[in-house]
Amino acid sequence: MRTVDVIAHILRREGVDYLSSFPTSTLIEAAAESGIRPVICRQERVGVGIADGYSRVNNGRPPGVFAMQFGPGAENAYAGVATAYSDAVPVLLLPLGHTREREGVFPQFSSLKNYAPITKFVEQVTTADRVVDTMRRAFARLKMGRPGPVMVEIPADVAGEQLDPAVLDGYRPVKATVSEADPRDVMAAAGALLEARDPVIHAGQGVLYAEAAPELLELAELTGIPVMTTMGGKSAFPETHPLSLGSASGVMNRPVYHFLKQADLVFGVGTSLTRHPMTTPMPPGKTFIQATDDPIDIGKNYHVDHPIVGDARLVLRQFVEAVTELLDGGSRAGRSPAAKIADMRGEWLREWNPKLTSDEVPINPYRVIREFMDAVDPAEAIVTHDSGSPRDQLMPFYRSAGPRSYLGWGKSHGLGTGLGLNLGAKLAAPGKFVVNFMGDAAFGMTGLDFETAVRSNLPILTIVLNNSTMAVETRHMALSHERYGTRDLGGNYADMARAMGGWAERVEDPAAVGPAIVRARRATEEGKAALLEFITGPEIEYSHKGAF
Repeated sequence: MRTVDVIAHILRREGVDYLSSFPTSTLIEAAAESGIRPVICRQERVGVGIADGYSRVNNGRPPGVFAMQFGPGAENAYAGVATAYSDAVPVLLLPLGHTREREGVFPQFSSLKNYAPITKFVEQVTTADRVVDTMRRAFARLKMGRPGPVMVEIPADVAGEQLDPAVLDGYRPVKATVSEADPRDVMAAAGALLEARDPVIHAGQGVLYAEAAPELLELAELTGIPVMTTMGGKSAFPETHPLSLGSASGVMNRPVYHFLKQADLVFGVGTSLTRHPMTTPMPPGKTFIQATDDPIDIGKNYHVDHPIVGDARLVLRQFVEAVTELLDGGSRAGRSPAAKIADMRGEWLREWNPKLTSDEVPINPYRVIREFMDAVDPAEAIVTHDSGSPRDQLMPFYRSAGPRSYLGWGKSHGLGTGLGLNLGAKLAAPGKFVVNFMGDAAFGMTGLDFETAVRSNLPILTIVLNNSTMAVETRHMALSHERYGTRDLGGNYADMARAMGGWAERVEDPAAVGPAIVRARRATEEGKAALLEFITGPEIEYSHKGAF
């Protein structure tokens, strides 16, 4: 067996069914021979995005895997890996490397050196007889601790070296382990939680990776404490639940804004509490409980009064038990703010109703979002946004139905990322209606990979909000646009989608939005990749953007 054959067999033993890739890599043939389906993308950044979306939906069990050639392939993939690293997504990257005699010789691009800052772990298979140990270490890093991309570089000459098949006898799937928190820390924090006047639970994507949504729901209902989520954690708590405030990033709805502002205690679980333009700034004067599996995040941007280190599922179970003991048969749920949340959400929606129901032409993008929500049961869908206006418009309004029914991303936010995530999500959950919202600028970055959906029989829906401009840059590019038209873009993207073999419609009438969404979904159910292009206006109003 060649080294790449051994790697392919190890991938199979770890449960890997798909390998996203762009040639040339000898691993593609080895994977196919071992029963792993290669999914060939058009651009490496999208290929990483496919692995990323697959891992998010599967919680990294198994992880998404991406393989690329040395040099240009590894260079082109860089932006996708940076996104996975900033969002802490466990993907396995398997680039070929230059032959060992050329390694490090200018100007050869070295994945080993250049990817070290944006991967959790990177190692080179220096000799064929080390491949089993190297892959074991890689999967151990993927399965334990803070999630993140892991890379194994395979020099081209090592890839083809022959090995005795018996080397596989030394590989067994890596078993993951997690830890509880110190019970004394949990008891003290649980006491502070119950004593707080207006506490808020702030749930991040660590809840999703730990598969801790049931424990989070149990704690919220036991205590009557409202729950908000980060952008990455959106869907960790069902947003249709009476105690759900919704999600927040740089934008948020009225309930999140109000309850977070008035909270005297914030319990951050599965979140790094990172201060970033794509996260919610914490108003001053809060007591913080922070539960995370990585101590590097404790106290990073805020003073944490009750630091807790441990797996989110185990920690939340500890909190349920501690709260139950402290309540001693009593209940805090009688202080539930559910009615206030509902009233506040209703008031907020009434204020936005003119945009959500607008008959203006071009179509208001909020009308598209409202029609989509009316037409689609969130329990049957997986939805993701893209960078810029689509993210800021969709996030506050869309109400996810439970774990991984929405893929939130954005600490490193390249335009077009959502398309790759959508493709990976469909691989991981073929029975779901999988939809990505993107703008025309995002389509310009990665839109040709819609053909990957067509060719690979991945019936996704891409919704393009085409306003023919970069609306989010309106305030930043005023003079250059006035003089040179720098914000304007153009294209008929429905025509492009049809040319690539997909089902597509271009919609200009607001009254036609809802029926078009129904037709598009029917097309995906018939096995066709679909694209809806809505001609929208340059909407620049967002909900509570830059709050506090």
